[in-house]
Amino acid sequence: QVQLVESGGGLVQAGGSLRLSCVASGSTYTINGMGWYRQAPGQPRRLVALATSDGTTDYAGSVKGRFTISRDNAKNTVYLQMNSLKPEDTAVYYCNAHMWSKADYWGQGTQVTVSS
Repeated sequence: QVQLVESGGGLVQAGGSLRLSCVASGSTYTINGMGWYRQAPGQPRRLVALATSDGTTDYAGSVKGRFTISRDNAKNTVYLQMNSLKPEDTAVYYCNAHMWSKADYWGQGTQVTVSS
């Protein structure tokens, strides 16, 4: 089992920046990819950014060039640096760990609100 704890959400003005962090604990050696998803009210949860164990990253088109995902495997932590934030980035952001077994674990979510 893996536990994920997110931090770093908050309220920011449009054009501002936030950095989200997610620390994994437990059976972290079984984690393959780690990523960030977000869910706005009335919307499904969608992928924002993903970092696999071999260093490959992938981004949703709407955040490319503005968001950067990074992993510190020594600290079992994944980060999401969010720059040039827009009101449409407002959502609850969830950390995800995708296991080699194909199972998924989720954090509790952290609210990001971007005011115009």
